[in-house]
Amino acid sequence: MSRHAGARSIEVLPRQLLPKSGAIRPSAERHRERVAAGAAPLYVADDEERDRVPTIPRKGVVTRALSSTGNLFALGLDTIRSTFKRPFAARDVLEQFWFVVSVSWIPAMLVAIPFGAVIALQLGTLTVQVGAQSFTGAASVLAVVQQAAPIVTTLVIAGAGGAAICADLGSRTIRDEIDAMKVMGVSPIQKLVVPRVLACIMAAVLLNGLVSVVGVLGGYFFNVVVQGGTPGAYLASFTALAQISDLWVGELKAVIFGFIAGVVAAYRGINTAPGPKGVGDSVNQSVVVTFMLLFFVNTIITMLYLQLFPGKGA
Repeated sequence: MSRHAGARSIEVLPRQLLPKSGAIRPSAERHRERVAAGAAPLYVADDEERDRVPTIPRKGVVTRALSSTGNLFALGLDTIRSTFKRPFAARDVLEQFWFVVSVSWIPAMLVAIPFGAVIALQLGTLTVQVGAQSFTGAASVLAVVQQAAPIVTTLVIAGAGGAAICADLGSRTIRDEIDAMKVMGVSPIQKLVVPRVLACIMAAVLLNGLVSVVGVLGGYFFNVVVQGGTPGAYLASFTALAQISDLWVGELKAVIFGFIAGVVAAYRGINTAPGPKGVGDSVNQSVVVTFMLLFFVNTIITMLYLQLFPGKGA
């Protein structure tokens, strides 16, 4: 700001009017965050304007955690609501689906083999000790279909596809592309979030079936070849105790877990901190938060399923 003696003050940048309600504009809040982070300020206010701008109270850890949880649930609800709005970005959904599947299917298969092997070997050893070798097939197959396959599938999707989605949206956020879309009247949720979440759900359902088949075959091979089990007993116990609802609950878990992975990745990408470090931190946080939510939700679904649909003979 330049001033001349005896002349009227001339401002290089016109002052922005402050709302009468006392609300703080997002741009002013981002300016203060840049100043606090040590970045060069874009506009320096004078003492009179600084006194008229209300200070932002610092939030505590619990308040920030509750606020983030509420915003995450709100994004999930907005994603569900925006899915049924027109126009539907079918091409974007297919592109994101192909990308998620292409980076996830090989790691998912490679992880499914040792998972099925470990479950079959552990259960095979235990059933031999208690004299129940005929139930090895049912126990190992049900463990793979109900528990291991949905968890393995979504962990791989969150670690590969979800991390890439978070990094993509985070880079768009720090380049102000998200704000530009809002200014132009384009919904970032409908344009960017919905295709990625639907892609994660479709990839989770598809890869869950693939992981289930690979895990069952791996368990069969290790139980029959390595431990000397009987192929007929392995298959007979599975068909005798398994239910069609066991397969459906695995697919239901895949749908819910894929939705969680996509929403968490999108939320952390849209709400990333400024700079490359903020994008990297958001990617790490998205993977960790997804893992924690997956195991928590898996426990709830398993408890409800066992109470509502008891196994044969129970």
